[in-house]
Amino acid sequence: MKQKLLEHYLKFSTFTNPGYYKEFLQNLPDDIKELGNLISHQIIHRVTLKEGNTKANRDMRYGDMNDYPWHRLRCEDEILPNTISMVAELLRLGDRGFLVDRKVENKIIVTCRNVAILMASILKTKGIPCRVRSGFAPYFNKHSGDHWINQYWDNKQEEWITFDADGFFDRTIGFDQYNMSEDKFDWASNTWLGIRSGKLDANNFRNADGSIGLMPVLWTIFYDFHSLMNNEIFYNQLPGYVYFKFDKLTEKDFKEIDELAKLMLDPDKNFDELVNIWNTKKKFRILSSPLIGDNDHVKWK
Repeated sequence: MKQKLLEHYLKFSTFTNPGYYKEFLQNLPDDIKELGNLISHQIIHRVTLKEGNTKANRDMRYGDMNDYPWHRLRCEDEILPNTISMVAELLRLGDRGFLVDRKVENKIIVTCRNVAILMASILKTKGIPCRVRSGFAPYFNKHSGDHWINQYWDNKQEEWITFDADGFFDRTIGFDQYNMSEDKFDWASNTWLGIRSGKLDANNFRNADGSIGLMPVLWTIFYDFHSLMNNEIFYNQLPGYVYFKFDKLTEKDFKEIDELAKLMLDPDKNFDELVNIWNTKKKFRILSSPLIGDNDHVKWK
């Protein structure tokens, strides 16, 4: 079972596929901290750019935000949704490769999902099983905000190591960002079931778009489920029966998601059951987005 699981997380998805950049990524640092530090010098988070040389960038660890070209997009997630596009754009902007002295104007502006996809892709090219996870981070603000991180398989310890490569975190965060204990992250399944049982306050969980409560937690359930199945869907891709229809969902729908969340509490132990759901529960997989709506789908019922 373990071998089957690890082979699954060595596979590339549409998003993590490195294409012709596989050899380039293989030659990046093997040490996870060194690698994460290098990647953090190639990107600027959209929030960091927006806040300028304040807060996380008060010491300009990401560079002088005043140097970022006024004419470029302030967030490039939509045009750089996968590894191939991110690497291609970075090499177009600076053909010297991935360097710690990359100029601000030569960096890409992406969010945590993209960073997690890029990290997963790099580790997979090195033969290290890795997966993207979606949930909530309680370590940035007073509330817990939607966030994407990674887990890679450590052969020596024979366990998943949870890490967050989305930026340079200082000591005030209180833990090693490249070896996080699982209780530092609010996993999608735990959060959903905690709110549903009344053990957690829904108002403490928020999406970057301002949404609060059970609805954005529902989104992360599907982001995380798809990521566990090697399909790290974009922010605005969700199952058609959920997409902008939260108020139409019934208690029966919620209980169905409860069962999925329970399995996701231990995705390794329940891997076969999750794969079976993936292969048979069409409503969880048929996605809607700004360009694809109900009238575009083959009937799944």
